[in-house]
Amino acid sequence: MTEERLTQRIQPKEQTLAEAYDIPANFLEIDVTNPETHGIGNKRYTDYEIKMKTNLPIFRVQESSVRRRYSDFEWLRTELDRESKIIVPALPGKAFKKMLPFRGDDGIFEDEFIEERRQGIEAFINKVAGHPLAQNERCLHIFLTEPVIDKNYVPGKVRSQH
Repeated sequence: MTEERLTQRIQPKEQTLAEAYDIPANFLEIDVTNPETHGIGNKRYTDYEIKMKTNLPIFRVQESSVRRRYSDFEWLRTELDRESKIIVPALPGKAFKKMLPFRGDDGIFEDEFIEERRQGIEAFINKVAGHPLAQNERCLHIFLTEPVIDKNYVPGKVRSQH
């Protein structure tokens, strides 16, 4: 074979307009939205709405919406780290300086910080959920679809529903 033939680009298949704008063969969309701060004093916390849409057969529901706080993301990360064979990405930091008392601002409850954290945990959950091996883990399914996380769940793999 000639050098030119070895490095020749593969020509893309022509696509019709209908194909280009049709629902993708497989999709998993996860949005982290609507942060809400609850409680008063040192009992305050912020949670986020996690909206999932998918047509992947491994998920038993195609749409879900649950609320999760940062500690729930920590739980998911710990479970995946312990149970799966994937390298789990880092979460955005804990922001300990923002938690110190006697600050001149609202610390971790400042809108700017909440938005930064929202973007970070959205990137985290999309990286994790996009990994084919993570999609088989029961903890990910619980995190994305169950209203309350059962921390006493039995770890394991999920079988395709179809």
